[in-house]
Amino acid sequence: MAARRSTMKFWKPGSEAPGISEERELNTETIGSTAVFNPYIALSIEKQRQKLPVFKHRNNILYLVESFQTVIIVGETGCGKTTQIPQYLLEAGWAAEGRVIGVTQPRRVAAISVAGRVAEERGARIGHEVGYSIRFDDCSDPQATRIKFLTDGMLVREMMADPLLKKYSVLMLDEAHERTLYTDIAIGLLKKIQKKRRDLRLIVASATLDAKKFHEFFNLNESGDPNKDTCGILTVEGRTFPVDIFYTVSPVPDYVKATVETVMKIHDTDDSGDVLVFLTGQEEVEKVASLLKDQARSLSRQGMRKHLRVLPMYSGLPYAEQMKVFERVPATVRKVVVATNIAETSITINGIVFVIDCAFVKLRAYNPSTAIESLVVTPISKASASQRAGRAGRNRPGKCFRLYTEEDFERLPPSTVPEMQRTNLAPVILQLKALGIDNVLRFSFLSPPPAQTMVQALELLYALGGLDNYGRLTDPLGIRMAEFPLSPMFAKMLLESGNFGCSKEIVTIAAMMQIQNIFVIPPNQKKNAARQHRKFAVAEGDHLTMLNVYEAYLKHQKSSQWCQQHYLNYKGLQRATTVREQLRRLMTKFKVVWTSSEGDPDVILRCIASGFFSNAARIHHSGSYRTLRDERELHIHPTSVLYGEKPPKWVVFNEVMQTSKYFMRDVTAVESSWLVELAPHFYKQAKHGSLSSKRSRVL
Repeated sequence: MAARRSTMKFWKPGSEAPGISEERELNTETIGSTAVFNPYIALSIEKQRQKLPVFKHRNNILYLVESFQTVIIVGETGCGKTTQIPQYLLEAGWAAEGRVIGVTQPRRVAAISVAGRVAEERGARIGHEVGYSIRFDDCSDPQATRIKFLTDGMLVREMMADPLLKKYSVLMLDEAHERTLYTDIAIGLLKKIQKKRRDLRLIVASATLDAKKFHEFFNLNESGDPNKDTCGILTVEGRTFPVDIFYTVSPVPDYVKATVETVMKIHDTDDSGDVLVFLTGQEEVEKVASLLKDQARSLSRQGMRKHLRVLPMYSGLPYAEQMKVFERVPATVRKVVVATNIAETSITINGIVFVIDCAFVKLRAYNPSTAIESLVVTPISKASASQRAGRAGRNRPGKCFRLYTEEDFERLPPSTVPEMQRTNLAPVILQLKALGIDNVLRFSFLSPPPAQTMVQALELLYALGGLDNYGRLTDPLGIRMAEFPLSPMFAKMLLESGNFGCSKEIVTIAAMMQIQNIFVIPPNQKKNAARQHRKFAVAEGDHLTMLNVYEAYLKHQKSSQWCQQHYLNYKGLQRATTVREQLRRLMTKFKVVWTSSEGDPDVILRCIASGFFSNAARIHHSGSYRTLRDERELHIHPTSVLYGEKPPKWVVFNEVMQTSKYFMRDVTAVESSWLVELAPHFYKQAKHGSLSSKRSRVL
């Protein structure tokens, strides 16, 4: 087997440096053979809670929360801060008289899994005393819930209905070091709220946090007298074990292949303990999982006594599949979790002893000069590399195999650029305006975004009709756009759909576009899957193809068997039904006329163009596409139904993904005349008949 004949070489810094003839093999050192999932598993839950490092700081934490408006807790991974601190606050009476303790998480899967764990510890049913709220899924009870886990985006949404967050007594921002877009917005807004609500307590918690920066930001004491500080800091040590770091001897040409080889070599050493693999995105995760499953089948045929259980983990995976990574496995099975950076900080998977780090991550990056937001594969930061390695030392001493050299590690940036400084700010500005912050340039950003990005966002919102000539939210369109839990482009498309006479179809398309991977392509069934998927494809593009899929799903009574036969994601389609119903309720609230296109595709395409006109491209004589704003070269993504077909002259798209080239995803054919008609602020017809963009006149 290729994985066994591999020439992959690792070495551990501090040991003898690898020479030409004496390179270190992966299995240089061995770990004891006992798998330890939780050393305190036999104890009662109460005793387990007391064994966590954070327990001995319980009284200190409660004292600081009582004494300061803001408390910054730097808690190492594994100290128990996420699950225990909300319970300490509840037990100390912070949720008395119907008040709520809120805990934000950057990721949905973390909000759900942590809420489940805390509910279990309290012997409560999830959704009652302990609940969660994520986009399109609220599992909490306004009367009964006392500890509520929610994504930071949902907290910002709650501020639209309750600007001072009156029902909350304490808010804990967990994993604040991730510096996601909505974490940073929540931080800025909470600073404003604290000035009006002196009784609101804020806890900023993280594993690796620049405590000094947060202290300076939140400390409302301007006198310079340390006795009048409004912000306190506490450090909690973690329950982590030593982790040996191994680097490759030479650069790795293909980290996907190297990942598979390294997993199989770990398996060959016969050390017990599960493996966590970090890759950049869903495609890589599924490819590696598929290759490892092939290897595992081969091993079981050879009668290997220890089996491999390979589990993918990424945000687009159905909830039930995501939860499988937390299940315990028998002693005769080694679990291999193949994950994106979703597993870096937000969630804890017991039993992990080995970590394999590819050194890359997929991040959203916005280029204000081209107005293109793309998904870019980029090297991780040293802080991320440290977080990844730390996952191996939660239950016992572990090993981290970095698929890069020590020299490459030294060249990594110290930390990841905050999302606020590398993203399209149109959704942010729309939300801030809806919250009554008219002068967004003066907003208290922890890391201020580039001015050009702010200008681009204002221009787009103006062109969409969400802002007027003075940069204020338009009434009703702008105000209503801000209420949708979607990008401003999708919100505009939905709100206009009644005027185009296709609201039933557009709400379906919008819901389907929120679900990743409706089409399932098993590695050993690629041809069959492609043949079945072609049955739904239409020449107009991906949006109408998704509409076809959903309507066929309804026609066949939402049958899971039918989905299986046609290689469709049954769980994804179920979720699309839920999302569609929530969007439909919002449209009813805003009195959008409920109509059908009655089979006319043009009205649907025009409606899509009314929202996505800024993401327009035209065919170039070279066969690729060019954006209308700056002639940026784009290509149709291979997953699009338009890939390999006769290319339409004009298209609009949902997003751009950058790998070897810039690829457009979710592409639909349009007419150039529609763009001029629907977005006169954005496009004009040139004298020679072609189309060109023009700068909007906002500000």
